[in-house]
Amino acid sequence: MQRDFFLPDALEVAPRLLGATLRLDSPDGAVAVRITEVEAYHGVGTAGPYDAGSHSKDRRTERNASMFGPPGHAYVYFSYGMHFALNLVCSPAGTASGVLIRAGEVVEGSELAQLRRSARRGIPVEPRMLARGPGNLASALGVRRETHDGLDLLAAPFALRLPGAGEEPREIARGPRVGVAGKAGGPAFPWRFWIAGEPTVSSFRPGRGAQPFIATPRRQ
Repeated sequence: MQRDFFLPDALEVAPRLLGATLRLDSPDGAVAVRITEVEAYHGVGTAGPYDAGSHSKDRRTERNASMFGPPGHAYVYFSYGMHFALNLVCSPAGTASGVLIRAGEVVEGSELAQLRRSARRGIPVEPRMLARGPGNLASALGVRRETHDGLDLLAAPFALRLPGAGEEPREIARGPRVGVAGKAGGPAFPWRFWIAGEPTVSSFRPGRGAQPFIATPRRQ
């Protein structure tokens, strides 16, 4: 994969990531997921409507600094004081744009992913649930802000591979982002993309004050 892949804004890059394989090495071993669900987020310097659901909607801060960095790097944040979430930075440096990896299918290192996930829950986790939801995905991969925020996604310990010929998703669905409040979580922002029919895709939960929206699948 070339870094130019991440130069467009997140809304363009997001659906192209579906079916890609993201791998992360660690001292404990490697875990890889096939990406099945993503969300696009825009911010300062990005064309289009004001994205009130984005961490970088107004200005650069210590927390969101990586989102303003070079394309093809990781932006990791701690969400609701509970779990980490992994974003892939898009757009030229200085422009805030990123793709949240919401869910995936564990295709390598399932035993390690299970160990990490069950350590939090205390009970075994169904395979389809190992990386279902951004917090679970980050936990399965072993992503942590203090270790991975700002790292290059195109170099170790990360590895990212786009789907090859015949591996592309047959059908992609599009709809509102999960848990985003107000207008940014409604029909004006159908910025969530997922592989239709995938059991690893997370359940939709509207944000407070968000308007309902019915997703329409489209064939590739």
